[in-house]
Amino acid sequence: MDQHFAAFSFVDRITELEPAKRARGEFAVPGDISEFPRCLIAEAVGQLAAWVSMSAIAFRGRPVAALAAETRFHGDVRPGESLTLGVEIDSCDDEAVAYGGWAKVGDRLVIELENCLGPMLPASDFDDPQALHRRFELLRSNGAPRGRFQGVKLAAPEVTAHDPGRSIAATLKVPTTAPFFADHFPRRPVFPATLLLDAQIRLATQLAREAAQAGNGKLALQRMNNVKVRSFTNPGQTLEIGVEATPREGALRVALSARAGGKSVATARVEFGEAKAIVA
Repeated sequence: MDQHFAAFSFVDRITELEPAKRARGEFAVPGDISEFPRCLIAEAVGQLAAWVSMSAIAFRGRPVAALAAETRFHGDVRPGESLTLGVEIDSCDDEAVAYGGWAKVGDRLVIELENCLGPMLPASDFDDPQALHRRFELLRSNGAPRGRFQGVKLAAPEVTAHDPGRSIAATLKVPTTAPFFADHFPRRPVFPATLLLDAQIRLATQLAREAAQAGNGKLALQRMNNVKVRSFTNPGQTLEIGVEATPREGALRVALSARAGGKSVATARVEFGEAKAIVA
């Protein structure tokens, strides 16, 4: 199967569109995959915003992940469930798109994004603009075939230092080839920032479990703040990632970092709180 618009595409259909302003969409999570991580829910919302912004400027450019002020996690999405996606565009031109958005399963809110900014780069550097336009027309009409996504197989980071409940340092080896590069992107493969964040959040969740065992109660992921992606990660690169926890009463704040060749690639912060604070 051609992996383009399959291996890392999370919009099946755009059901409502007010050009350059707002959109609603759908994505059916395949039932035969093992999981659909929360960072991929955020990716789905971002992809809907990308379709709106690319169509608004006639596919001259495409947005790339850069800044996200706040992401609030309200719950998980299970394989076989269907997402309803929504985005509101604050501004959109050939330079950048600013937006917020959300995803729901039925009436249940699972994620919210606020104050996201994606600089626009030439679409032709990453993909065929005509192919993007044809895909957009398909999404606006009957929609794409469901069940295309087959999950992401990625080796876990190799832990190099670990202070339980406080910090973890690890290396993440980006594969030289992987199906998701056919989608992200055909003409210039780039390791998705959401997969990097997912790897970091998994390590942060380990710290949260350890911190909870040392105290009382169960800590659950609630929000992610100040995501800043500073550079692309190419196939074959090795990333040095770190998670540093700061305990707070009934909560845990964890700083995320990633470096390559001594230079910062991405930073963010996640917060864990008492599990009962999560909206089901």
